[in-house]
Amino acid sequence: MTIRKMTAALIAAAMTLSVSGCGKKKPKESNIKEFTGIFAAKIPEIDRDNEIQQLIGEKTGVILRQSWISDQDDIDKTFSDMMISNKYPDFMTPDAENCQKLIKEGAFIPIDSYWDQYPRIKNMYSEREWDSVRADDGHVYYIPLFSSINIKDTNPIHSGEAFWIQVKVLEWAGYPDIKTPYEYFDLIERYLAANPTNENGEAYYGYEIEANDAWFFALDNPPMFLDGYPNDGCCIVDTETLEAKDYNLTPTAKAWYKLLNEEYQKGIIDKEFSMLNSEQYYSRLASGRVLGMIDQNWNFSSAVNKLPPDCTYIPLGITMDRSIPDRYRDRVAFNGSAGVGVSISCDDPEAAIKFISDLLTPEILNLRFWGIQGVDYSVDKDGIFYQTDEQYAQWRNEEYRRKHICVYNYMPYYLGMAPDGINAFESTNQPNIFYEHLSDDVQRCFSAYGIQTYTEMLNDPPENPPWYPMWSFSNSVTDETNYGKVMKQIDAAKHRYLPLLVMTSDFESTWEEYVDEYNHIDSQIYFDELTAEVRRRAEQQ
Repeated sequence: MTIRKMTAALIAAAMTLSVSGCGKKKPKESNIKEFTGIFAAKIPEIDRDNEIQQLIGEKTGVILRQSWISDQDDIDKTFSDMMISNKYPDFMTPDAENCQKLIKEGAFIPIDSYWDQYPRIKNMYSEREWDSVRADDGHVYYIPLFSSINIKDTNPIHSGEAFWIQVKVLEWAGYPDIKTPYEYFDLIERYLAANPTNENGEAYYGYEIEANDAWFFALDNPPMFLDGYPNDGCCIVDTETLEAKDYNLTPTAKAWYKLLNEEYQKGIIDKEFSMLNSEQYYSRLASGRVLGMIDQNWNFSSAVNKLPPDCTYIPLGITMDRSIPDRYRDRVAFNGSAGVGVSISCDDPEAAIKFISDLLTPEILNLRFWGIQGVDYSVDKDGIFYQTDEQYAQWRNEEYRRKHICVYNYMPYYLGMAPDGINAFESTNQPNIFYEHLSDDVQRCFSAYGIQTYTEMLNDPPENPPWYPMWSFSNSVTDETNYGKVMKQIDAAKHRYLPLLVMTSDFESTWEEYVDEYNHIDSQIYFDELTAEVRRRAEQQ
């Protein structure tokens, strides 16, 4: 039997047991009901007698037995088999495509039929957000996940795009205030002049660019950020006229590519950047020899997690002029493509909805994300949660997590602040805990700038406008439409010319060629469609 077939067989067996046990009570603890759930994700299993799961069960009257599937073939087959049999576990969190199929099959109960009795659920999102996930019949069948922020985002790590630089470069320069690309490259140039090689005699790469067909944004979208716009990806939006505008030929775009060209000619930018595939790019970063780059943290973080502390990358909010505030950070965007729902096979839907509501109470949220007071964390006189070294270590120990911690990862919860409004919703986001466990190199850096987290190196983001982010629209565009064909033409022109603009020995001539080819594209067809989408989303607010 192949591993794929074995996996499918195990899932089928698990589902047979799960579905047959929907809503059954535990024989030894008749006051605690057991629900079953299947979730399209890959999360480490917890022990059946997990301590906090048992404690939550005692307080809510429910224990949820969770099953996980992550391989797309298995996800599709599992939900397809359930729809054919019309038998389901009590809770389901499918992927986006199967979520819509399950709704059409009538597999979920309507959540909104119950939420007037359970306002914690209804209050998770605004009316506009709930309306965006209503089915054609007007009902809400699932609760979106990871999209509800209590008070403010508390993530200490910036996962998005920024100008990044190694902490040792900032320390060498005395932690300067770097705000423009000219100051950024001047710092790198000065560091390289004083430190051309690492301790092994290997030459540094002053600045690296990932610019292959798979990932091109580091070369493509900086003009958008440099002019102080957020990451809509495909355009910049005039907030007064609600017009989607093109950033590709702006004065800032020309100035940026001219600066890159100058740095390339000086040898600051890796001469081979245009020939690197993604794995080669990640290998460059993993060597510790790249001093700086533009990138999304989610794209490169796994490549640099074993670097020595002095090679840690620090985000900088660079704009073309010091008068322009940076917009590299954004608020968590609402993702209504899928979520958790209660199935029609559940024999006690009222208890299932009540369980969801109970999971959102302050006491249970603290149990899920902080653990047990006095065991997993402590509280100081000001109400600030903290962890001793022992508590910090055990909370991150895999064996301890299996037997003790129960987050119920794919059941609803709030990101941001804990219900008390004082602490972060989870210990990993608590600023004092996060700061205390940083390396000495990073602590010195943050202390010099008067902060405790990576995100504080960048401006706080304002509220997301209703159209944000526009890349959620452009990413789904195909060449089956006229505007989709135009988008492909724009992308092709940029992929051809942007690397050339960096490397050419005659920047002005190459820029003129690029502008000429770009202007032969009827780009307004595409941007008119983007404008229509911006206004459509704004009208839905």
